[in-house]
Amino acid sequence: MPIVFHCGSGSPYAWRVWLALEHKQLPYELRMLSFDRGDQKQPAFVAMNARGQVPVIQDGDYALYESAAIVEYLEDAYPRASAPLFPDAPRSRGLARRLIREADEYLVKSMAQLLDQVLFLPQAKWNDGAIAAARDKLVAELPPWQRLASAATASTGGFLAGAAGAVDFTVYPFLALALRAQRRRPSLELHAAFGPHVVTWMQRVEALPYFDRTYPPHWRA
Repeated sequence: MPIVFHCGSGSPYAWRVWLALEHKQLPYELRMLSFDRGDQKQPAFVAMNARGQVPVIQDGDYALYESAAIVEYLEDAYPRASAPLFPDAPRSRGLARRLIREADEYLVKSMAQLLDQVLFLPQAKWNDGAIAAARDKLVAELPPWQRLASAATASTGGFLAGAAGAVDFTVYPFLALALRAQRRRPSLELHAAFGPHVVTWMQRVEALPYFDRTYPPHWRA
């Protein structure tokens, strides 16, 4: 029986899980929810996740939400699947888990105000000062990731924790979402702020053979 994957187009948390499912080549049934219709607030969904948020997976009679927990579960429940999401060595795995925690706790929070200002407000309500301050907050959080991407570029693996896996699938969707804000407001110049090593690493993720299957459907337009 395939895993049932409840997803929302453009959610970076759901995208993380989608990439993980594809990376491990696990059979899954995709159920794309509509935020506009409020699908995530319907009783059947809230029964699985009282917070009314994607992603959620159902693996048989087991339902799980919170994207980081789901990725850990997929690795633990399917250790013999095609490709691992975490390194084998305990120290390397510990580093990967630390990086995921740092991304969720610091990188994501650093860009929250920028996304709110540019993606979730109509242009008529944009506040130039608030947007500039929000951009500065994100840029200030970038140096550790730039150093990590630089090391990845120089390594044989080419990804943030060596081989492609959970760390890349955590960080990439949020940076891609920030670049979507740049499309709405080109003066953000986030490509330049990210720097060449981060951009090169993002291109490596985009070159993964399954990446295109996970691209948010509504972004294609």
